[in-house]
Amino acid sequence: MNDRKIGLIGYGSIGKTIERNLSGFDVEVIPFNRSGSDGARKISELDKNLADLDVVILILPLNDESRKMFDAARLAKMKDGALLVNVARGAIIDTDALIAELKSGRITAALDVTDPEPLPSDHPLWQTPGVFIAPHVGGNTSIFESRARKLIQQQLQKLASGLPLANVIVSK
Repeated sequence: MNDRKIGLIGYGSIGKTIERNLSGFDVEVIPFNRSGSDGARKISELDKNLADLDVVILILPLNDESRKMFDAARLAKMKDGALLVNVARGAIIDTDALIAELKSGRITAALDVTDPEPLPSDHPLWQTPGVFIAPHVGGNTSIFESRARKLIQQQLQKLASGLPLANVIVSK
């Protein structure tokens, strides 16, 4: 993984955690978000950067803007040999376009989510080379429940105190 450029598409709390986890490797992390805040580049700059990214990690919410964001045109802009990782929502990727790119052997993919989900047993993605499919369990760790309880407690305290909530997704 050393000497790689990794694009984080979505730079909320999960994106920042992924960036921290990657800090022990000799990689360049390039985050993208809608606003360009927190040191991230704007998602509107994504296309001109895709050809330089070795790994593209999708961690953004599904909305009208992100639905099929990675269509045939955008997938074609990815660097030859790049890895596309989707831990967000399956519908962010145009599945038919992804299958075509994977069959060409130009890119590979690791998917914790798919569209449709669950993926039917006879879906062509199962037989497509160059893809690893997990059953939407990427976030399910031994400490998930305790972390979720803690976050809910913190959110309720903020709500009761009139403070802004963390991890709010605003559709624009």
